[in-house]
Amino acid sequence: GSEEGSMAQLYEALNAQHGPQYWDRKHFATREDFLGALRRSTTVYLGNLSFYTTEEQMFDLFSRCGDLKRIVMGLDRFKKTPCGFAFVEYYRRADAQDAIHYLNGMRLDDRLIRVDWDPGFVDGRQYGRGPSGGQIRDEFRQDFDPARGGFGVQKRQQADTPTSEEGHEQVKEKGHEHDSDNHRGSRQRGQSPEHKRVKLDDQNPRFRDRHGSDEDA
Repeated sequence: GSEEGSMAQLYEALNAQHGPQYWDRKHFATREDFLGALRRSTTVYLGNLSFYTTEEQMFDLFSRCGDLKRIVMGLDRFKKTPCGFAFVEYYRRADAQDAIHYLNGMRLDDRLIRVDWDPGFVDGRQYGRGPSGGQIRDEFRQDFDPARGGFGVQKRQQADTPTSEEGHEQVKEKGHEHDSDNHRGSRQRGQSPEHKRVKLDDQNPRFRDRHGSDEDA
């Protein structure tokens, strides 16, 4: 039937994306358990979301496919702010299937979102698994994505770290005892202290602190 056909497509997609032996080893003992949970699931995974997309926006879009049981927002595990993914759970599996069929690749908040089967939300999966707290993909991204915090974490850290030559020049500059007091004073007045600079991407103005929930695929 159509259910068997859709599961065959799911197996093929999993094999293509992760390899034939892939499963979520953290939450399922065997690949058979993982695939069984996918077969019974009424939950879909949302990827490639903007950090600024709200739960209301997701509800408006995904409720078109059926009654929603809950939406679980993916959160940075340190900041507890949205980090670009979510889980949407339906009451009926057929509605989840429709969401994948009709909404995968749709535009939400001016982004093409990914919608795929998820084996079901378990507490803890709402948090990003990257070393810095967000999604792993945002650790290594080289492109500038304003809706996902700008550059990837590692690229931002590289930009904030002076090269060895720059560091050497800074040390030499500090060692100049003949640097005039007036010159030092003007330089200090012209620059705002590092510790007072506010990084806008550390705060999400549209985030509403609800009952936290969500993860990284």
